[in-house]
Amino acid sequence: MADKELSAPRSSLSGSRGSSSDENGHRHRHRDDSPDETLSPTSVIYFKEALSTANVRFGKPAGSSMSPPPPRKYEFHIERVDSKRKNPKDPITIERLNLMNMAKLSIKGLIESALNLGRTLDSDYAPLQQFFVVMEHCLKHGLKTKKTFLGQNKSFWGALELVEKLTPEAGEITASVKDLPGLKTPLGRGRAWLRLALMQKKLSDYMKTIINRKDLLSEFYEPNALMMEEEGAVIAGLLVGLNVIDANLCMKGEDLDSQVGVIDFSMYLKDGGHSSKSAEGDGQITAILDQKNYVEELNRHLSASVNNLQAKVDALEKSNTKLTEELAVANNRIITLQEDVERVKEESSFQLESNRKALRSDSADGPALGETRKQLKEETLLRLDVEKELEVQIGMKQEMELSMKMLEKDVCEKQDALAELRQQLDDMRLINQQLSHKSQSADSSSKQKSDAVARLEDKISQMSSTIRQLENSEKHLVKQARNLNSAAGKLLQLKQ
Repeated sequence: MADKELSAPRSSLSGSRGSSSDENGHRHRHRDDSPDETLSPTSVIYFKEALSTANVRFGKPAGSSMSPPPPRKYEFHIERVDSKRKNPKDPITIERLNLMNMAKLSIKGLIESALNLGRTLDSDYAPLQQFFVVMEHCLKHGLKTKKTFLGQNKSFWGALELVEKLTPEAGEITASVKDLPGLKTPLGRGRAWLRLALMQKKLSDYMKTIINRKDLLSEFYEPNALMMEEEGAVIAGLLVGLNVIDANLCMKGEDLDSQVGVIDFSMYLKDGGHSSKSAEGDGQITAILDQKNYVEELNRHLSASVNNLQAKVDALEKSNTKLTEELAVANNRIITLQEDVERVKEESSFQLESNRKALRSDSADGPALGETRKQLKEETLLRLDVEKELEVQIGMKQEMELSMKMLEKDVCEKQDALAELRQQLDDMRLINQQLSHKSQSADSSSKQKSDAVARLEDKISQMSSTIRQLENSEKHLVKQARNLNSAAGKLLQLKQ
């Protein structure tokens, strides 16, 4: 029996069909179509090293005089199932690499521009818009087409919803996206989800979470899609760098459903010569534009505060008018009550006099005296009630006068503040005009510089052509001098 120091692995060595050896050395053919039994790249390397260093020895059978048979040659054919998918000339592979490179450029440009800008990014920032467009193309790559009644539907929103199941803290973003009133399509919801995840600085973590679960992503993506390959993991790692920037995106006024995402390659193409010449002018223009944007933002805030103060002044004027009317009504009522009091006093005095006269004349009339006393008490109580009500009305009048004075003081202060804000607004408008003039002058100076550069380039080209002509004439003169020297030498020889 042969003594082998290395045994060949069973199956997976010949692609679709393989061979194996039993204990007697016989080879058996068997089917091997399972992709699970193919060799990984690491296994192939180890197996090749084992084949190159293996020492196979066959022993001589007992009781046999025959010479040992020559060692059997084993031919191994290693074929990877995904060789077609990993072909570098495959269009889908090239498309994945292009998308990954575009994502690298977009993320790098966004981080550099955001750090140079030094402020919170908004929805109108061009590099940020291009980043979302590139991410949308990456997430759309290799999506499985779902045929609906209205046609084919390709959206990455279903894949993004998986994050809520895998990471519970992502449920807040998904709920916020579903609560947005202006979103009607899955594409718009996916775009809103990307923006909210970027503001939360969790986009990289969420992308890594879903990329690690390819068993769930296979429901939405083809096997050769970017999210299913290693390019998706590379992009998820690059997204970690976006945690250094701050973004404040307002999605209520944006139409995320009907936006057309087009990659602007001009943002990533750099002209070194032109940029080196106009770097200083561009820096000045950028600084002026930043100042202009700041002044415009300040103008908007001041205008909003002026409008709010104007509304408050209008409301105070209305309340002042209403209180004035109420004060006039209260004054009229007080005058009426005073007249009633005077009238009650006169009636009570007249009643007292009449009662005294009646008491003097009819001192023996007991029941009439009791009725008169009762009527006197009622009149006295009525007079006291009227006096109390008069005191209450007088107190209310004093309080209303005090509140009117305070309102007038508040209105005066508000008007002074409004006048001061209007003055500030005029000053800011003047500054804005000055900045716009500076921007125009900077533009004109940059144009003049570019014209001067063009004229200098024309002069350089003319001087270079003149130099070439002088060089040609110099070569011609040298050639003539050489001819003259040769002719002079010949003449000297003839004279000798």
